[in-house]
Amino acid sequence: MVQRILEAGDIESLDHNAIPRLLLPQAASAFAARAARLRQLAGGAVGGTPVDATLGGYLLLMAALVDAQAAVSVALPRDAVTLPPLADMQQALAHRMPLIPVGGERDPVWRRIFSSLLDRLDSLAAAPPQLSAVLGELRGLDAAALDACADAVLAQDGAAVNALHAPFVAAALQVLWTVQAGMLHQLDVPVLETGTLCPVCGSHPVASAIRIGGQSQGYRYLQCGICTSEWHMVRVKCSTCESNSQIAYRSLDAIDAAALAQTAKPRSKANDPKKVARAETCEDCHSYRKIFNQEHDYYIEPLADDLASLTLDLLVSAAGYDRASGNPLLWFSAQA
Repeated sequence: MVQRILEAGDIESLDHNAIPRLLLPQAASAFAARAARLRQLAGGAVGGTPVDATLGGYLLLMAALVDAQAAVSVALPRDAVTLPPLADMQQALAHRMPLIPVGGERDPVWRRIFSSLLDRLDSLAAAPPQLSAVLGELRGLDAAALDACADAVLAQDGAAVNALHAPFVAAALQVLWTVQAGMLHQLDVPVLETGTLCPVCGSHPVASAIRIGGQSQGYRYLQCGICTSEWHMVRVKCSTCESNSQIAYRSLDAIDAAALAQTAKPRSKANDPKKVARAETCEDCHSYRKIFNQEHDYYIEPLADDLASLTLDLLVSAAGYDRASGNPLLWFSAQA
């Protein structure tokens, strides 16, 4: 755990009944929950999120990758991953900057994590031949090429990255930063000047979720695509430009409710499948980001549900809105 940054008197003066502004991850459980949700989505078991055979196959592959992330995070020695020096984090806190920024120098242990992920994927008994070919290519990358890919992934620069390599590099980076995030205490993490970036690492959110239970009941949280931390942002506020003047919501129900009912198997625990996944659109910046409602499906996992709901992306993109940020486990080639 990180050495405490706040003084005892400061901690005692905080309002412990307030809405939790930050939910920090524990890597093994976070990745395990994500893998389970990916398999549930791949099987068409989530009403309101239609998944065809092609997408289902990809979700299963990503579930195997996330399983590997969980296993690698557990196998890492306790001292393998460290936090930045305390002085650096105190300076970040003073200037309201992320404590473990993705734009800073990467801990070299990420290469060890990357190699371990590839080893675990190599051991899959039923691995498709295409995966073996990609893993071979990844093992053939020299240090410069691997670092360039990591830089592009963290910068969300799809034009500078191989779309087949990026999810695996992103997965290694996610393990590093998620483990680091779990070493922090929420009281040590500063409130940034902007609410649209992760206060832990400075990355963009992949999606948002309306959470249930305890003090988080009914509140919306943005989930970081890299370190898996979640931070509170009020509802009906654009998570890209922070405007709240022209926010609207779109769902797959607008396409064809009858076709949707035929595609998704009615095995979801959702109270209303049409309200599980929606896109929050903003007329001011003309962007959108998805929002998933745990009140209608207990098992939502923002990154996994975002990955499975590509049909919703097509609907909203056709209406003229730009996606606010990408999903680290899905990249499109520059030629696409």
